[in-house]
Order: sequence, then structure tokens, then C-alpha cells
Amino acid sequence: MGDGLHEHSLIGVLEELARSRAGHTAYVDGAKRISYREARERVHRLANAWAAMGVGAGDRVLWLAQNSYRVVEGVCAASLLGAMFCPANWRQSPEEMAFVIDDFSPKIVIWQEEEIGEAVRGARALAAHRDAVWIQQDGVDEYEPLIAGADAAEGRHANDPTKPALVVYTAAFEGAPNGAMLSQRAILTQSLVVQFVQDLTPSAVFLNSGPMFHVGTLMTTFAVFTQGGTNVFVRRTDAEQLCTTIHQERCTFAFLMMKVCEDIVKLNADGRYDLKCLTSPPFFPEWDAMVTINPRDTRNTAYGYGQTEVNGLVSWTFYNAPGDKGVSGRPAPGTQIRIVDADDQEVADGEVGEIVVRGPTVMCGYWNRPALNAQRQRNGWHHTNDLGRREADGSLSFVGPKTQMIKSGAENIYPAEVEGCLRRHEAVADAAIIGVPDPLFTQSVKAIVQLRDGASCTPGDLIEHCRLHLASYKKPRTVEFIDALPRTKAGGVDYRALDERFGGGNYPGQAWQTTRRA
Repeated sequence: MGDGLHEHSLIGVLEELARSRAGHTAYVDGAKRISYREARERVHRLANAWAAMGVGAGDRVLWLAQNSYRVVEGVCAASLLGAMFCPANWRQSPEEMAFVIDDFSPKIVIWQEEEIGEAVRGARALAAHRDAVWIQQDGVDEYEPLIAGADAAEGRHANDPTKPALVVYTAAFEGAPNGAMLSQRAILTQSLVVQFVQDLTPSAVFLNSGPMFHVGTLMTTFAVFTQGGTNVFVRRTDAEQLCTTIHQERCTFAFLMMKVCEDIVKLNADGRYDLKCLTSPPFFPEWDAMVTINPRDTRNTAYGYGQTEVNGLVSWTFYNAPGDKGVSGRPAPGTQIRIVDADDQEVADGEVGEIVVRGPTVMCGYWNRPALNAQRQRNGWHHTNDLGRREADGSLSFVGPKTQMIKSGAENIYPAEVEGCLRRHEAVADAAIIGVPDPLFTQSVKAIVQLRDGASCTPGDLIEHCRLHLASYKKPRTVEFIDALPRTKAGGVDYRALDERFGGGNYPGQAWQTTRRA
């Protein structure tokens, strides 16, 4: 815990904003508008309410709901108590949600009925963890009365900016997800970097259209919050709602994937919505004409390399000089990156090795994974499980994950998880997952399936099986049957041979392909 004199914490930032930007709008969420003065009071009330319910240092609060300003105030209130707040992936299946409930073992679960209520109730029934207090935050609203009935006084709590405050579950690269624990220091440090790279000022109006269980959204949410700007929230991505919100709230930027931009262009072809307030990197002519192109993004300056475990990007193309060879930029100030071999020795420039990172944005570790933490944080460096190369000019190039990964839109999909689900089908002897190029989502999931002797099933049967047990975006879009999966000399599945035969490609780190290979 700090000495007070040098404290830099989320609640400290909010306290100052409640003085210096008291009446400025901190959040817009539908018809609700909340100033920084009101935001400060709500955080203290929420922290006091949770403390009265037994939440203290090291305890956990789980958010099973969609985008909301309540995620920000939840992280702030948890940090004030020394607790952790986790916005879970609401797109998950009941089985996947139940895993998170049991793994995270929260004291409080805040949940939503609209759209995802059936999945949440299914997860609650499946989960073994029964000790949580469940609070509904929509419909029969149990959340606002909790805040209204709590003391607004500043409590004496265990606020330590170096301890975990936010937990974000990663994709299941080893078959099950892991909760990356991020400290207030990580959030605040990344906020300063994002403010500089994205040229944020207190006049910024950020549309939280990306999922708030994803650091790609959250790192900008907190950058705008700590700058004293305005965060605008929509529950989920819907082209018409996005257009209406941008037009009405004069949003200056947003988290948007290419497919969403294309949907907006089609919807707004008649120009009924004025979207010129929105700054954006250039995507395609129709989009570029509809918004304002940010001159700082014309050289793709706001891209780079990162992952959930380091709270977003740690290397930015913003820091590249003209002519630099590295496609992933250079490390942000305060971050160190090395490229190491299998013995953790730094390799020469130009050689490929594992990317390892140290610095204030690196996670505190995974929740409840001591063995994995020891392996991933050995020798004082975070081992990313990603391959990269330091170019001769000092810039960085991401080569690809050590474990094969599929990138579909904003989501990371690890074959091991989907393969495991397919193998649990009674007709499947073995299965392999590859990514095939997709013009809208970068890649789509293809399953290559070897059936048991005498068994039969259709591609639709297997796709539906995965849909029932996994988040919908992880299910295969297509299925191919094969007599036997090809094997390497070491006995593993030969994914390269499958890619060649079935048109795989566009994996992270590869050059973009617009068509499948024959």
C-alpha cells in the first residue's frame, strides 16, 4: 500500500475529476447521463455496499452482462476494496459461463436478463459454486437500490494500486480460459500511453461499441475516463443503434471492426446520419467519405503487438520511424521487450524467438494458476507464447503464436478448445481445426473430422453440437470429413498439410489473403 503522498490510483483520479471536471459528463448509457461528481459518489456508495456484504481484499465480483458504465464503476469500487472485478464474455455458452463462475468463485455476481438471461440461468444451474450473491441489473433492477441505500461517505478501505483490480479471461489456448489479473497501475499506465498515441483530450467522446470483456475496448475506455472525457455505451453492436448514437452524441471515435463499418455504410447510404464527428483510420472509400480520417492514422500508427496479459498493446507502430521494417512497431515508454530462444537467451536481431515482456502494464498473473504463473513469469519476464523478431533497425515484427490460433473478427479462437468439443461427440474419432481466409472476419473456422468406424453424422450435426457447448463465434462454419488426419513425424496433427489441402490461411502474423488457396 502506498504512503498517500505519492498515490496514483483509480479512485484518486476520480476524486480529482470530481473536483476539476465535476459537471462534465463521464458516462452516457441510453437515457442515463452521469457527471464525474455523480460518478465519484456512486463508486463510494457501491464500495460501501459491497463491503457491507463482506467483499474485501482479494475477493471477487463477476459481471455477467453486456456493455455498461457499471463496468467502469465496478472496477473502481473493487479497486477501492482491494477486490477484483471481472467482466465475463456474455457470448459464451452456459457451460463456458459455468466454468468461469466455478473458477473465479465470486462473492457477488451481477447479471442481466435481456438477451442472455437464459444462458446465465443455465450457467448458474450448472455451476458448483453456490456461495455468491446474485444481483440482477436490468428488468427487476436490484443494482440501483443497492447503491441508493448505501452510505456515500469515503470509507477506509484496502486500496493498493499494485494489486489486481480487473480480471479478463483469455481465449482458451490450452483448452480452458485463464483469468489475467491486471492492476490499477497497469490500467493507469496504459491509459497514459493510449491518450498520447490516440491524441485524446478531455473533449474525447468514445463509443464503447466493442465488447467490454475485451482489453481492446477497455484500454480506451479507461484512457478516456482518466482523461476526463466522455464514455458512451451501447449494450452490443447494432449498426442502426451505432449510427443513431454517433449522430446524437457526436462521438469522436469508436471500437469498430471492418464488418461493422460495412454494415454502417449500407445502412447510411442515404446520409440520414451525420457521422463526420467520428475520426477513423482509412478503411475503404465509402467509409472514408462518411467519417473524418484521422491524419495520425494514415500510416497505421495506432497498431502494433499486444495481448490481454499485458493490458493491450505494448508495441505500437506509432513509435516507428519512416522506413522501419518492423510491422509491429516499437515498445511503449516504460516497456521492455526481448526475443529469446528455448533456453530464454536473447537471440540476435533478425532471428525468430519468443517475445517476452516486462513493465508496469504486465499482468500480476493468472487467477488461481500458480504452476502456469511460474512458467509464464520465469526469470522476471512475462513469456507471451508468441513468436517475434527484432529487426536490424530495432523495431519489432510479430511472427505468430507458438500455439496455432485463429483470428475471427476481434476474437481469438484456439483450435484445442474446439477440437476438444468435437471429440466429445459420439461419432467423432478425432478432429482438427484450421482457419480459412474470410474477407469480412479475417478467418473463419473449418473443422476436419475423422469419424469413428461405422459412425455417421452430418456437418450440421457437428456445428450444432459445438454451438450448444461453446460460444457461437467458436463453432465451425464448415466441416470436412477425412479418412484419417495427416500426422507429422512426431505423431502430431500436420496442420500445414491440412492448410494446403483445405485452404487454410490468414493466421495472425501472415500476409493477408483474399482468397483461399486451391
